[in-house]
Amino acid sequence: MKPVVLILLCLIGLGACHASPSPELPDLAGGHADRRVSLEQVQRVGAVERASDGVAQQRYAFQPAPRPQIVLAPATGIWNWSGQGALHLRVQNAMPWAVTLRIEIDGMAGGQHLLATVGVPAGPAQTVVVPLQATSPRQQGMQVGPPMPFDEDGRPTLLATTVEGQLDLHQVSAIRLEVPAPQTAQTLLFGAVGTAPGTATLHDAYAGIVDRYGQFTRASWPEKIATDAALQAAVKTAPVAPPGSGLDAYGGRLDVHGLDKTGWFHTQQRDGRWQLVTPAGGAFFSLGVNAVAPDGGRSYVEGRAFMFRDLPADSGAWAGFYGNGDSRRIDQGASAGIGDNHGRWFDFYAANLYRIDGGGWLAAWRSRSLDRLQAWGFNTIGNWSDPALGQAHRLPYTRSINIAGDYANVASGYDYWGRMPDPFDPRFVQATDAAVAKASVGVRDDPYLLGYFADNELAWAGTGPQGRWGLALGTLAGEASSPAKQALIAMLRKQYVSPETLASAWGIALTSWDELETTGYRAPQPGEAHPAIARDYSAWLRRYADTYFHTVAAAIHRHDPHHLFLGGRFAVNTPEAVAACAQYCDVVSFNIYADLPQHGFDAAAMRKLDKPVLISEFHFGSADRGPFGSGVVSVASEAQRGPAYARFVAAAAGDPQVVGVHWFQYADQPVSGRLLDGENSHVGLVGITDIPFGGFVEAVRAANLQAVQGMQGAGTGGSPRR
Repeated sequence: MKPVVLILLCLIGLGACHASPSPELPDLAGGHADRRVSLEQVQRVGAVERASDGVAQQRYAFQPAPRPQIVLAPATGIWNWSGQGALHLRVQNAMPWAVTLRIEIDGMAGGQHLLATVGVPAGPAQTVVVPLQATSPRQQGMQVGPPMPFDEDGRPTLLATTVEGQLDLHQVSAIRLEVPAPQTAQTLLFGAVGTAPGTATLHDAYAGIVDRYGQFTRASWPEKIATDAALQAAVKTAPVAPPGSGLDAYGGRLDVHGLDKTGWFHTQQRDGRWQLVTPAGGAFFSLGVNAVAPDGGRSYVEGRAFMFRDLPADSGAWAGFYGNGDSRRIDQGASAGIGDNHGRWFDFYAANLYRIDGGGWLAAWRSRSLDRLQAWGFNTIGNWSDPALGQAHRLPYTRSINIAGDYANVASGYDYWGRMPDPFDPRFVQATDAAVAKASVGVRDDPYLLGYFADNELAWAGTGPQGRWGLALGTLAGEASSPAKQALIAMLRKQYVSPETLASAWGIALTSWDELETTGYRAPQPGEAHPAIARDYSAWLRRYADTYFHTVAAAIHRHDPHHLFLGGRFAVNTPEAVAACAQYCDVVSFNIYADLPQHGFDAAAMRKLDKPVLISEFHFGSADRGPFGSGVVSVASEAQRGPAYARFVAAAAGDPQVVGVHWFQYADQPVSGRLLDGENSHVGLVGITDIPFGGFVEAVRAANLQAVQGMQGAGTGGSPRR
């Protein structure tokens, strides 16, 4: 056992006390009332008990209430925890389910506190450890930390991997133990409370968690392997045969009549239903997979080598699986707080592909991946995939237009992937033209190309109840030199002529147009008292989106007149942005993370706009196959991923506006976090070892075949659109 300071082991009948003389922490297993322990909507139950290891514990029942809690406070003055690194708390859950325990440590200075929330599982007693500093898995280079509890020197330890706030350890005033808003009484047993120096437990929780194959070391699951031979045997199992005949060369249905044969993918509305149509005139419901690429297993190892077991030497045949990078960005919310985000990385996925097939691993992987996708009922290679897969002309594919350059930008308040590009900046127009020219090289005359996406998940809206107006507020808060700000001010000057007229309409004080030029200008929030604000902001949002989508569409039509513009992959959006996209794009694409597609976009609005919808991302993940995260939309277990997939795809195929769905992503993310932002979720069709998740892919195959077969049949047809 590691040394513990300030800990109360002076429990009744346990003999000598190992705590420092003072100051002491209250004893939750003392068996008597302690004036330093107050109970708020909590009842002490029965006498002191002994756990299986002989340690004294006391039952406490947290009653149904908003905030039932136990408050521990010093007998006099404050606690001085200087030099201490963690709070230790003995706890056992007496319920047959996990109980959420909220631990708050209060300081004397200006509302300072530390807050941690842990899920205490049912079962044996364990030690809850709360680091006495703000920390999170993000600081360790990953979005989600390892599951708890873990075995620390033979005892179960439940580390709070996320701690928020700040605290002056010289002045600690209270510890609060709360079960948030229980619906029925929840009983926990508590024992010793104390502090310990250092952060050894935090280090141990992450030590050695990744094996040589990139797998989590502390758990088992059916697809986990231990040897190269097992890896090779599992991967090289032949997939089931692909779907039978009845489809054209591009995967389109031949029995849906009335569709036009144009030689290129296009959209067509027929009998009230939108269709994608193949170059050969077949009805095509796009079932795609994103990120079918061999380089998705890259994870930083620099600065955290202690996390990895048996990494190969960065020399000889293994040298090619190491590299160097830098993912640090201060303007991107996705990267905020991510530590260990630069330096040397290792590609676990590609290294496993090498273990499977040796020097010819890349060609073998490409062939195997295409075989699998076809066997599993997919017909499209989605965004961010290996370009060689599309060039094989076995499946249609998409292209991504990644617009980048030294142009102005605008903050909307969301900015997860960065600030919004300023489409009024001439440099943005130039950058767009260059990006489209690059994306269309070698594919503009390829009939297997389905179309182009532009950018991804731009910050069209902010956050919170007024998030819709974030881009308008951000534009007015920008610098005077901002092209977007100048365009908005010009629009307002044309409409209102005088600043006094605008001031009256918006209910603000404004005597000169120059006041709007101020950097950081605090524009008013829309409200019922001044409806002109929302009306003007809405007009600006539409103009902003029109300018963006018109610029991209014009560049696509200039460089590639044949293929579809598949939209901008909306994550957050506004009605104005969606309407602009519908005007200039052939398809409106949404990245939808919800149980059903219709819960992620305004289906009524899309029917009114009369435009087809492509679900460009969706997934369902769980936390029982290695990676710690369960994705944006999680289910309880691997067994539930297949039914969730089937429900989603069936709902999409049955919607006359929806023309396809694309799964994100092909392979699981690295346990220790991907390079870009530390994402580390189990959302793949295959694991980091390239082994398919058998039950899931069987469910996927059945759902995909049903989706294609369920498309509506013959009709009178309609005019093609692109």
